[in-house]
Amino acid sequence: MSEFGALSALGSLFTASIIVFAVVKVPTAKLSNAIGRGYTLAVTLLVFVLSYVLMASASNATVYSAGTIFYRIGQSGTNIMVNVVISDMTSLRQRGLALAVFYFPFLITPWVSGFIVESFVDGIGWRWGIGMFSILMPFGASILVGTLVRLDYRSRKSMIKPSNGNIQKFCSDIDLGGILLFIAGFSLLLLPLTIAGSLENGWRTPWVPTLMAVGVLILLLLVVYENRLATNPIVPATFFKDQTIVFSFLLVAIDSLSFSCTHTYMYAWATVSHNMIPRDATFYYLTSGVSQCLIGILAGFIMLLTGRYKWLVTAGAVIRLVGYGLMIRLRGQYNSMAELFIQQLIQGIGSGIIQSCLLVAPQVVVPHAQISQVLSLTMSVSFLGYSVGSAIAGGIYTNTLRPELWKYMATAATPEIVDELYNSITGVLPEWGTPQRDAVNLAYTAVMRNFAYTALGASALLLILCFFLPNLLLPREQISIVSKPVSSSDDSEKKEEALSV
Repeated sequence: MSEFGALSALGSLFTASIIVFAVVKVPTAKLSNAIGRGYTLAVTLLVFVLSYVLMASASNATVYSAGTIFYRIGQSGTNIMVNVVISDMTSLRQRGLALAVFYFPFLITPWVSGFIVESFVDGIGWRWGIGMFSILMPFGASILVGTLVRLDYRSRKSMIKPSNGNIQKFCSDIDLGGILLFIAGFSLLLLPLTIAGSLENGWRTPWVPTLMAVGVLILLLLVVYENRLATNPIVPATFFKDQTIVFSFLLVAIDSLSFSCTHTYMYAWATVSHNMIPRDATFYYLTSGVSQCLIGILAGFIMLLTGRYKWLVTAGAVIRLVGYGLMIRLRGQYNSMAELFIQQLIQGIGSGIIQSCLLVAPQVVVPHAQISQVLSLTMSVSFLGYSVGSAIAGGIYTNTLRPELWKYMATAATPEIVDELYNSITGVLPEWGTPQRDAVNLAYTAVMRNFAYTALGASALLLILCFFLPNLLLPREQISIVSKPVSSSDDSEKKEEALSV
């Protein structure tokens, strides 16, 4: 966007793209039930390739922005489809491990991506850095897509009465009405949550609560529509009558809220209060995610061996609680780098356990035909929690940083200096080691502790809710994507097996 002279529009573009990322998952999962996994994955990959072509060849900010939106659609759709395919082809005991291994590349990419970006920018240019994926992506995914399409073709060919539906039946199969209500309600709820903290009047802006109220009303209308009118509901009402699904949604949302609340301004704090260079601040920020991926694999392996997840989730909640307690203690400007990075590792351990287990738990109590829906909805709820946490962080930052700057800077503070420090961390910070810089560091540290207090309270609630999560057994049976649709009697037998302790 900088090359097109539209850097100021980057914030709005980022907001729109993350909302698109959140709302695409559930409709994509529903579409895969109607047309097949392979064809849906092929569509999301085509959108991915289109986005790379648009961004790499963009001649203005409008085309680049369109490419970014398509990128988020393709990224979100491909992400949920790969998770769905993994869930299709693994037993419940294997699923946690398989879903965690899918994110194994993240253990490597954070440490090398910066160097790759630097080499492209200084070499053949940023356009090829994006454009190369329009070649690599279809080449790398061709084997998977081809295999899935062939399996789907064989499955449909084996059916005695092939379906020859019309447009009306297709719309009913994908629940088009439910999709539109879900996208509208979720978008209107996420938009104010995402940008309220950056507005001049914050939550006092009149249209912010209005949009949120409209979003909630549309989602309530979605519940009524799905329960009374939809033939193949995108969000079955039975989901919210099951204790395992409800508490899994609550737990994953609270965990994401806590993470987002403490990490939204972490990069800025590391830069200001510890004088980290951008590379080190990036490594510090990503340490928790890398730890989460690694421990997620271990948690999946434990579920494979034991067939249990409740007490594993509870252990993760305890570790998260301890981590946020340490975060309050280790939020000073004089804490060592080792202390800061170890605290991030502990946070990642707790989150890796919780997120891995809670992707599997809701799948225990639904029939195979609804696995894609409950998995995508779990991810969307997680994103909602992340947005709420980011909004809370924005509200705390907006309402507390200026007073803290006035408090610690004392006579050195002026309205102009306070406003500059509030809005930017580049070019306006006092020199490192000066009394003025120490005052700014203390102000930022005080605000960061408020984030940690909020996350600690949410984490305590998370631990309490863990005890209400049913202690179900993860069955060993293998589910194949080429199997015939699961009958209602088969579903009841599987649910009875899962409910046995």
